[in-house]
Amino acid sequence: MTENEIKLKAIAALTALRGGVDEGLVSDLLGEVIPGHFAVPAGASAEEAGLAVLSQLSEPLSALVNGFIVAFEAVADAYDQTDADQDTELILQELALRLARDNFG
Repeated sequence: MTENEIKLKAIAALTALRGGVDEGLVSDLLGEVIPGHFAVPAGASAEEAGLAVLSQLSEPLSALVNGFIVAFEAVADAYDQTDADQDTELILQELALRLARDNFG
């Protein structure tokens, strides 16, 4: 799967969630970007096997994150062009503060 196809999966997942699609289906959609098999060198140590799996996971996960970022930037830009009372940055700051309070009580 190409990087662009993975980005499209991320955008499709966000669109599906906003459209009320079952979260399980969205998880399945995102799961399609994770390799079903991993190539590990024969006789690899645990560390070598872990590094082999990590290197095969890093590219699709990076593309997935980039897809979420591209989608967020598009929505944030559109939102900021409206007459909304708050900028996107303020919304994100409030979200971060809420999460920090929940995490650190």
